[in-house]
Formats: sequence, C-alpha cells, structure tokens
Amino acid sequence: MPLALLALAIGAFGIGTTEFVIMGLLPDIAADFQVSIPTTGLLVTGYALGVVLGAPLMTVLGTRFTRKHMLMMLMGLFIVGNVVSALAPVFGVMLAGRVIASLAHGAFFGIGSVVAAGLVAPEKKAGAIAMMFTGLTVANVVGVPLGTFIGQSAGWRVTFFVVAGLGVLGLLGVAKLVPEQPRPEGVRIGLELAAFRNVQVLLAMAMTVLGFGGVFAAITYITPMMTETTGYASSSVTWLLVLFGLGMVGGNLIGGAFADRRLMPMLYVSLGALAVVLALFTLTAHDKFAAAVTIVLIGGLGFATVPPLQKRVLDQAAGAPTLASAVNIGAFNLGNALSAWLGGVVIAAGFGYTAPTWVGAALAASALLLALLSGALERRGGTSGQVVTGHTPEPVPATAGRS
Repeated sequence: MPLALLALAIGAFGIGTTEFVIMGLLPDIAADFQVSIPTTGLLVTGYALGVVLGAPLMTVLGTRFTRKHMLMMLMGLFIVGNVVSALAPVFGVMLAGRVIASLAHGAFFGIGSVVAAGLVAPEKKAGAIAMMFTGLTVANVVGVPLGTFIGQSAGWRVTFFVVAGLGVLGLLGVAKLVPEQPRPEGVRIGLELAAFRNVQVLLAMAMTVLGFGGVFAAITYITPMMTETTGYASSSVTWLLVLFGLGMVGGNLIGGAFADRRLMPMLYVSLGALAVVLALFTLTAHDKFAAAVTIVLIGGLGFATVPPLQKRVLDQAAGAPTLASAVNIGAFNLGNALSAWLGGVVIAAGFGYTAPTWVGAALAASALLLALLSGALERRGGTSGQVVTGHTPEPVPATAGRS
C-alpha cells in the first residue's frame, strides 16, 4: 500500500469521527443547550449542508495550490471548526463550528479520491479509494465509540477537543507521507463543470444522495431509538456504534473489491438489500438482539455502495474528475442532511423514533430504481460514459500529480 494512502486514511479517520460522533452525543448536547432532540439534529443537517456547499467551493479554490498543500489547509480548517464547537457558549455557535469543520470534508475526500486512484493501476482504482475510506469506517469502530464514551463520561466538549487533536494528527500525516506534487496544469473550471452534462454522472450523484441518505435516516436518531424503543441503557450506545462501524468497515472493503469487477451488480444488490433491511428495522428495533444485527447490516450495506458510486463518478467524468469527485462527496452529505431533516419531521409529527427507518427504506428503494435506470441506459448506449466537452477526455493517470 502506498504510504500516501495511509496519510489519506489518517485524515479520513479524523473527519469520520467528527461527522458521526455527534449521533451518540445528541441527548447530552440537547440537555446542555436546553433544546429538543429534533433541534439538536440540525447539527447533523448543518454539517451535511456545509459539506455540500464546501465541496465545490474548496475544490475550485484548491486549483490554485498543489494537492498536498490543499489537503493540509483543509485539515487546518477542520481543526478550527472542532475547536469552535468545543468552546461554543450557545447552540448557534456550536452549529457554526460544525459548519466550519464541514467545509473541509467534501474537498478532502474528493481530492483524496483522485490522488488515491492515481496512485495505483487502473484496475485497482476502487480498491485504492476504499483504502482511503477505510479511515472513515474505522473511525466508526474506534473514534466514534471512544468519542461517545468520553462525551458521556467527561462531557461532550472534551470529545470535540479530542477530535481537534485527531485533526492535528491528520495534518501531520499528510505533511509527512503525501509526496510533493506540482500544481496540476491545464485545470479549467469550464472543463470540470462540463462533466455535469453527462447524464450518468448526474444519475450516480442522485444514487449517492438517496442511497446513503437511507442509512442516515435511521442512524441519526439511533441513540433515542435504542434507549426509548429497544430498551438499551444509554451506556450501550457506545458498543452499538462499534457494531455499526464494523459493518461499515466490512461493507467498504467488499464494495471496493467488487466495484473493480462488477460495479453495477454490486450497486443493485447492496441498494436493494439496504431498502429491505431498513424497512425491517421498524420491527427489529423492538428486540435487542435483532436490533443489534440490523445495525451491523445497515452499516455494511450502506457503505458497500460508497466505493462503487465514487468510482462510477470518476469513470464517467474521466476527463475532469476532481470537481465531480468532490461534489459526489457533497452528494453523500446532501443525502445525510435530507434524511436527518425528514427523520426529525416524522419524529416531531408523533410517529415515534422508529419512523425514520421507513424514510430510509423509501430513499434506498429510490436509489435502486435510479441504478436500474442507469444500467439500462448504459446497455442501450444512451450515454457515452464520457465528459461532454467537445474534447477527447483523458483517463485518470497512473500518477497523482495531474488531473
């Protein structure tokens, strides 16, 4: 494994921890700021929307710098945001800190995906992307449960200081392990934007929004669901999040392995199974053992879609992948924001803490329909799979130094 992939995984670990640890701390933060659980859920929605906006913005700004320097600056922004959250005197400042940290998220994974794919042979691109995302999934096995435990024991503010420390480690990892590269030449925003005229790129991003949105619909409110409906003690949420993280790790590696060989069939199976499991969660949430098994399956099936979807965007926008890659990361978080908001709506409407799982099932089923449509168009030759620019696109190179 190239050491640069390890550096990207370290940064992904810190970002993954701050993104997901909030779920285990919602009740504590709500009590501290004296706001409702649905209102506290805005910390999830606000972060996700910040990723959506920050991904293209920071990526465009990043064309002025080498990829290594841009990744370092993004980790610095991440550190600042988490420190602001840790010191927040009121809920509004806490939300602002979350948004600041989120601005680094999309561009880091977007630029990182291009770098990772360029470090290996073309037939191993999805595996390299999955390796980078392993840092994100391992965060859910180690970082999120540990952060939840720290927050419940020493206070949620301590958790965010620890997360800021993880950002420092990520910054040092990028500085030490990612090789120096010249600033990409010939980068034109018009060429990057032209990728979005490809129907297959847009379909892949829509699948991203709906598919992973289904996961977040259920997981955002996992703490009140498990404590109020399933009957777990609040201290059990930590190991339940470990189970979710283990599922994510397995799903990520499986998705990366199959995406290099059978990308679309992998999407069909994972999205279909995810829709079924989310629908069943309404029933299994009433039994402790069944709920724990379901949480593992949601993590595994949800993250099995990540490497295939990211690789599909890179393949379909092969001539100008950087912006499309970053925007697709934003699409994951747009789905998170949509599902977290919809989940809060159905809870506030009085349908109970299991109602968001139905929202998630509907979102995942919609993503499956789009995947089937995308596959049908591809078989019929309805799209060329290339960027519509009037120029012959170049494949992602075997080195990380060019776009």
